[in-house]
Amino acid sequence: MSAGVRTYLELMRYGNCLMAGFAAVIGTLIAFNILKSDPLSSYHPGTFPFLDAALVFLVVFLVSGAGNAINDYFDIKIDSINRPERPIPSGRVKAKEALYFSYFLFALGTGLAFSINTICGAIALFNSLLLIFYAKTLKGTPLFGNLSIGYLTGSTFLFGASVLGYQGLEALFVLFLLAALAITAREIVKDIEDMEGDRQEGADTLPLRIGAKKAGYLAVLIGFLAVFLSPLPYLMSILGMRYLYLVFLADLGFLAAIYQLLARDNPTKSSKMFKIAMLFALIAFVAGA
Repeated sequence: MSAGVRTYLELMRYGNCLMAGFAAVIGTLIAFNILKSDPLSSYHPGTFPFLDAALVFLVVFLVSGAGNAINDYFDIKIDSINRPERPIPSGRVKAKEALYFSYFLFALGTGLAFSINTICGAIALFNSLLLIFYAKTLKGTPLFGNLSIGYLTGSTFLFGASVLGYQGLEALFVLFLLAALAITAREIVKDIEDMEGDRQEGADTLPLRIGAKKAGYLAVLIGFLAVFLSPLPYLMSILGMRYLYLVFLADLGFLAAIYQLLARDNPTKSSKMFKIAMLFALIAFVAGA
């Protein structure tokens, strides 16, 4: 692999892109299993759509990479202080090149998404525009930036499910909602954790705007909502008993994260607990389908 290709993959943060791509394929797999095993569903897929699942992976990989690249383009000043080794501040990639590269990835990813079906194309187009808007504006907007990350991360499951049309979206909407709530809560906790650095950089985050305590209460409220709604996929007969057992472990993790934030005032430990809980939730989604 040439140094140039390696640098552009680094700009995309390809490790994160791989994980996002796999999450989307898991969305396809869960939606397929739900629709195939539901006797009441009017739609029954035949064989698993391997080609479309491969395209889903590629689209999410490209669009996620584009989002990371354009993020770095707008973060040149901050990165030159905090992350000088990154491709743009280190001078290995020119800022304009990174911008054009991100637009190329957005266009390629969205074009491939439309080749799957219109729903996939519409989600990819909306998410691409939101990623550009987030990098330019929303990132510096308290709460809206957190909500954007929650939606974008949760929507990878939704995008994977949309391979199977509207029925796929219906099958996975509750899982998308649970993922979006949990990730939004964790993003707020991460902002509490990063308050000192953000204050020095002049960033405008929710904890800096309303205070760590109030921001913590909001994160706890959203986290509790995710825990409260977590049995829904089982109660709606979307996922089976195995989901219920495993999501109970995830819920314990979320409650431990909330405890670390409220009782211990430890956002760093809380953020880690949220991450572990989300891993258990993902395993519960897969096992319950």
